[in-house]
Amino acid sequence: MWSLDLWNSPPLWRPGEAGEAILAFTTRLGGVSATPYDSLNLGRSTGDLAATVSENRRRVLAALGLDPGRLATAGQVHGAGVASVSAPGHTEGCDVLVTRTPALAVAVTSADCLPILFVSRDAVAAAHAGWRGILAGAPRAALAALCAAGGVPPEGVQAHFGPCIRPCCYEVGIEVASQFPDAALSLVGGALRLDLAVAARLQLLEAGLPAGALSDTGVCTACEVSRYYSHRRDAGRTGRHWGIVALRARA
Repeated sequence: MWSLDLWNSPPLWRPGEAGEAILAFTTRLGGVSATPYDSLNLGRSTGDLAATVSENRRRVLAALGLDPGRLATAGQVHGAGVASVSAPGHTEGCDVLVTRTPALAVAVTSADCLPILFVSRDAVAAAHAGWRGILAGAPRAALAALCAAGGVPPEGVQAHFGPCIRPCCYEVGIEVASQFPDAALSLVGGALRLDLAVAARLQLLEAGLPAGALSDTGVCTACEVSRYYSHRRDAGRTGRHWGIVALRARA
């Protein structure tokens, strides 16, 4: 369902079909940031220049046909806090944003954690889910908030997983692994590996999301240094991607 359009400026992951919402996952390509944030860094919490981050954000929003002045972002804390937003701005202390307001973009940042976008007929949501956020229940909280906002059951929701670190690269200790179901874990060369996407998928299925309503880009951020930021691979000195979604403006 998802494909990376390398010819777009900037390159974006987009769904194959247009629906009720405009949604995308970004790469690190097509921006103006210098090393080590080169080049499409969208995170203001990094050491990048504020002006370059602003220009990078403008480019993404313009490519999606969205108004740069109508953006809502989250001050993420690796939890499961949900904020319902109806106007542009930055909301501290949450990892999930949900809105019913058409043409208002909601975005979460990531650089290994799993960005999840949710779409229903009358509401959208964006969630940031690393291992701490998944244990806290961020995917489940996002689904519940969207169902409440849109007045739909889980069967009326589509969920989309963006680029994140995958088990090929994500080694964890027993103290982390022991908190996850066996289905989300593997043992490679004596090292435990965690699959964030599987863990989030299991949580959403348990909450009632149909299996066929979930899509995944399948990309590992740590594997492809030329296309993606990775907090673990780059020892924290790196940029941030976006998972971004907006309800289409109503005629």
